Amino acid sequence: MIPADLALVQLINRTATAYVQNAPAYITYREFTHVTSSVGRTQDINRYVAVRQADDYAVMQDLPQGAQRVGQAFPIIPYFDPLAGFSYSWFANLKRVDITVKRYPPTMWPLPAADPGVNAVVPYINFWAPSYADDSTSRHLHFQVAPTPSLPSGDLYPADVVVDPQSQLPSHMEIRFTGDPTIISLDYRTIDGHWVITHARYIAPQHAGPFNFTVTSDTTYQDITFPATPPDPRLAGTPAPTPTAP
Repeated sequence: MIPADLALVQLINRTATAYVQNAPAYITYREFTHVTSSVGRTQDINRYVAVRQADDYAVMQDLPQGAQRVGQAFPIIPYFDPLAGFSYSWFANLKRVDITVKRYPPTMWPLPAADPGVNAVVPYINFWAPSYADDSTSRHLHFQVAPTPSLPSGDLYPADVVVDPQSQLPSHMEIRFTGDPTIISLDYRTIDGHWVITHARYIAPQHAGPFNFTVTSDTTYQDITFPATPPDPRLAGTPAPTPTAP
């Protein structure tokens, strides 16, 4: 197999291309979020969501017949490429979950041209240290990534990436952050030609006065569809530009 860092860059570029070329106009889904804390309490937050993908503007209704609200898709829009980078704030306790995610436009990483005269290879990525997991094969790629000292504190890295052998896109990603115990795990499937999240888990420490505890927010996405026209009149306005890869 080729070096793991080059294979990871190829995956990043392949994912960015698929993300841009197959971007849906609208997405509808039902999401079921189960929040637990290390002190033993639980809370369920279930909603129907209709979202305009380009600018992540959504109409949401608490299930089964609860309140409606508008804003960023809850808990996170299922059309999301974390390998392109993102910024976020995510607060979770047993009364509410507040999530704000800014998706960054995907970019294509330049790949070195083949050169038969090359007899030595140096690492291509200086801020990540990718390697193949023990179960990785040329058909079933599985990457493990560690941060290097060049990665600033608080920056994200894809600690674990499993690639689906059919789509050749990630089927699982675990996102970690330097100097931060937060873990974001995302499971993906390709549905009607669109690469989308079907399961998301967020684990992070929280602080309330003198108390320290860990909150886990676990979300399952169901009944995902991709309407060609606005599923709600409130989504019919002019969206923000769709991210594009150069």
